[in-house]
Amino acid sequence: MAPKKPLCLPALLLPLLTLLLPQVENEYGSYRACDFGYMRHLAGLFRALLGDRILLFTTDGPEGLKCGSLQGLYTTVDFGPGLLSEGGVESGEGGISSMFIFHLCLLLAADNMTKIFALLRKYEPRGPLVNSEYYTGWLDYWGQNHSTRSISAVTTGLENMLRLGASVNMYMFHGGTNFGYWNGADEKGRFLPITTSYDYDAPISEAGDPTPKLFALRNVISEFQEIPLGPLPPPSPKMMLGPLTLHLDGDLLAFLDFLCPQGPIRSILPLSFEAVKQDRGFVLYRTYLTYTVSEPTQFWVPNNGVHDRAYVMVDGVFQGVLERNMKHQLFLMGTVGAKLDILLENMGRLSFGSNSSDFKGLLEPPILGQRVLTQWLMFPLKVDKLVKWWFPLQLMKRSHPQVPSGPTFYSTTFPILGEGGDTFLFLPGWTKGQVWINGFNLGRYWTKRGPQETLYVPRPLLFSRGALNKITLLELENVPPQPQIQFLDRPILNSTLHKTYIYSLSPDTQSASEPMELSGH
Repeated sequence: MAPKKPLCLPALLLPLLTLLLPQVENEYGSYRACDFGYMRHLAGLFRALLGDRILLFTTDGPEGLKCGSLQGLYTTVDFGPGLLSEGGVESGEGGISSMFIFHLCLLLAADNMTKIFALLRKYEPRGPLVNSEYYTGWLDYWGQNHSTRSISAVTTGLENMLRLGASVNMYMFHGGTNFGYWNGADEKGRFLPITTSYDYDAPISEAGDPTPKLFALRNVISEFQEIPLGPLPPPSPKMMLGPLTLHLDGDLLAFLDFLCPQGPIRSILPLSFEAVKQDRGFVLYRTYLTYTVSEPTQFWVPNNGVHDRAYVMVDGVFQGVLERNMKHQLFLMGTVGAKLDILLENMGRLSFGSNSSDFKGLLEPPILGQRVLTQWLMFPLKVDKLVKWWFPLQLMKRSHPQVPSGPTFYSTTFPILGEGGDTFLFLPGWTKGQVWINGFNLGRYWTKRGPQETLYVPRPLLFSRGALNKITLLELENVPPQPQIQFLDRPILNSTLHKTYIYSLSPDTQSASEPMELSGH
């Protein structure tokens, strides 16, 4: 049976005007395999489906052109405007003026761009020069500062490329959001999960609003070609609401029968997310102590075996956190038969450059003192289904804990009078967790680490004109004394509270951590 023709094929064959260019792989040259047989196989699949009349292309950074390009595929390159930043321009050192430093940086950036395009010509001797990912900003990692690229650096880089006659595609032109569990991660000496916001300091913001960077880029483009007439769409209406007080629904363990209705998977040693067919979210690992631990005893997972974050409880009482690439000191006690629960969170999969599989979960059996813990129950949790379907039906009626401890659900309802608008959820005092609005998984918050302090809430997710909306939080660690949230009319993306990755539960906790020294790839 012949393969079905792709739906996009008619658009690829429009005469005189190419609207779509299919890309074969993305930055494959940064993947250390350097397998040209793999690239030829992919190109063959594209040709079999699309025919020989379609222009196929690849894109790589300058260092990846050698392994990412292939004869017969059009080679493009990607790079940003360099390390020029507002902070590096505003102040000079040693009596050198800031304006001199500014122009020096521009000259170095232009020279570097010329060298990159000269390298591209080695792999693509003919045709237009193409920067297929010109970085207008950069992504954010939890615990690091909010990334920005100055308007002057981005516009000057664009102008220099256009003067060379190059074609440019901007990444990102429009910021976005990693809703749900869809954020990725990098590994640069340690595991770095990406924030929920993918605003990227882009010309058009995460909320779809034009920024000064957009107008500056339009001015540059207008010097080389005519731009469309007429006004740009205005920013979308924004809404403020609150503060709103959330109410305790119960701890996560109380809902286990609904979170994992099929029951646990049993194994002598813990199994990974992949082994229990859980691609994202959470898995609860449970075992029982076979002996009494009467004094505080160190609990740890060897070989950096926590992927990615573990919330540890003994008989339902929260004890602390273990985290990937972090050295921890967590001490436990318990009587024989005590229930040890470890809630494992998948914080996002490695999405660039790594040559290894990024398995999730407990990848090594935990150790208490000198004893390896065995006989595990694994509960793959369907948290989204619980929030969307079972909570509204109020199927669970549990006695609430007097003092919330560890992973706990909170919620409230609220009306919006009038039409409402886009808004930004602010969670002051909360620690880390997941948020749902009317059953939609808005994404992760990590107020205690930053830099992102607000979550973007698009207007279509909200019910207006007096209808009730429901917000649900799964707080994984500590709840503030006043469990309140607010909706703001602007985002807060640049508030890094813990820059050193030092984490503690409270001043008198027995758990502490520090970064684990690892070499980068």
